[in-house]
Amino acid sequence: MKTFRTAASLCLAATLAACTTYGPINDGGGNNVPTRPANAGIDGGWVDANGITSNFNGGIFETRTTDTNEKLAEGNYRYLSPRLVEIDMRSIVRGTTSKVNCAQVTQSQLNCTTSTGSQFSLTRKA
Repeated sequence: MKTFRTAASLCLAATLAACTTYGPINDGGGNNVPTRPANAGIDGGWVDANGITSNFNGGIFETRTTDTNEKLAEGNYRYLSPRLVEIDMRSIVRGTTSKVNCAQVTQSQLNCTTSTGSQFSLTRKA
């Protein structure tokens, strides 16, 4: 029985050691740098039903027009859980700020809800 407890304790310790955390970490220079869990992958390009592109890269978010590449919105994002992201967004066009929550429902689809309740989906760019 003692061998079983030791093995179980080692297994639990190994499992806990393998856990990843997410949230800001300090880069050593006093700046918080967002991190992401290994299994949540929203970084990269996404497109909405109107063809507007959104890019997520290392905690930075931006949206641009497809035709002229004009920046429409920018902001930061952080993981609330491995599949839920909160975006603090500033609309350059409207001059407003808002929060948007996006849930990654598949590797290629994000379902998003704005702070006013509007919903939209983003599809990963190929």
